[in-house]
Amino acid sequence: MGSYIPSTHDEQKQMLAALGLDDFRELYRDVPEQMLLDHPLDLPAGMSELEVSRTIRALAEKNRRFHTVLRGAGAYDHYIPSIVKYIPAKEEFLTAYTPYQAEISQGILQSIFEYQTMVCELSGMDAANASVYDGATAAAEAAAMCRDRKRRVTLVSAAANPDIINTVRTYCYGTGDEMRLIPEKDGKTDPEAMRALLDESVASVILQQPNFYGLFEHTEQLSALAHENGTMVILSCNPIALGIMKTPRDQGADVFVAEGQPLGMPVGFGGPYLGMMATTSAHMRRLPGRIVGQTVDDKGNRAFVLSLQAREQHIRREKASSNICSNEALCALTASVYLSVMGPQGLAEAAKQSMSKAHYFEQQLCRLPGVRLIHEGEFFDEFLTALPKREAVLSRLSESGILGGLPLKDGVLWCVTEKVTKQQLDEAVSIVKEVLAE
Repeated sequence: MGSYIPSTHDEQKQMLAALGLDDFRELYRDVPEQMLLDHPLDLPAGMSELEVSRTIRALAEKNRRFHTVLRGAGAYDHYIPSIVKYIPAKEEFLTAYTPYQAEISQGILQSIFEYQTMVCELSGMDAANASVYDGATAAAEAAAMCRDRKRRVTLVSAAANPDIINTVRTYCYGTGDEMRLIPEKDGKTDPEAMRALLDESVASVILQQPNFYGLFEHTEQLSALAHENGTMVILSCNPIALGIMKTPRDQGADVFVAEGQPLGMPVGFGGPYLGMMATTSAHMRRLPGRIVGQTVDDKGNRAFVLSLQAREQHIRREKASSNICSNEALCALTASVYLSVMGPQGLAEAAKQSMSKAHYFEQQLCRLPGVRLIHEGEFFDEFLTALPKREAVLSRLSESGILGGLPLKDGVLWCVTEKVTKQQLDEAVSIVKEVLAE
């Protein structure tokens, strides 16, 4: 970070002289003396690079690392090409901040523009924003942008990720609006229950594809049902699955949202993640955050500008549709690099391998006594099974360096990505078989 030292000692003296000051402490003369630090901090002596490395390694060794991950539920362990980690770590990207003097930051604006373009290609939508905090926040922000004076109710599928449900509920509580859950049936959104809940007060319906249990929803049918009522459809999708699925727009969505973590970001103990959002041109002006546009300068050269900003710092507070104050620009850049490196074929291959390996693992598990699918139907890379001796099985897997599925009330939610090999899956099945036989 040496190249980012802002000024030399001589330059600091010149600035103080220009202000008519002798010492920088005079800048803090309004601060009570007792609040100022008049002695050095009691810090331990510095360590050499080798000592720091040993200390960090000792701390890291306290963590439990799994060589096989069979859990998803919103955070997915996909392969990340090395260049995807290298490019965003470059100094000019890593230290870049929100472009307040936007047009000066042409490089940052272009990176956001490229990201928005890729999100639109992935979703089939017309406009995408510069991203929000995470996938659950994106869903809640989408619900907020769909409301109007008469329609204040948001319906959310009970088969959606609980993080989405809880975040939307929190947003609704804060604004005094109502959220209603659409009951699930056989692990999917119940269309008849949804039909009964639709009325003139419902602004939007939030669906997830594939849903929390990994099942593919009949989203086109559900979208048509919502549109008959004049209700907008918000579709949350796994971005890797979009490598082989119809686009959200083709599935009937008015707004696309997603958790972008699978696109080149490690699981990372919960973040930072990436909330992706896109919509049609009809609703573009209601997107939260920022939209970067492409234009030409006075010399006819390609240039980038902040076209729309729906946040309260730029427009009248009562007119603002969101209070999202920053974007996950570094995570968005990471997703852009990942998508560029993988390309359409690579993304489709990751999706196909994840899906085929998940089906292989499900078939092997369900041959064991007492293990069965909870919900029948087509699934992507996740599935829910009944599992006898659940705690013992998951504990034994963990001891063997395998993170098992997520325990839920009805069973265990397993996940397989392209990163897991057949040998690793067979090893997991063997361990489950041993525990069940005891």
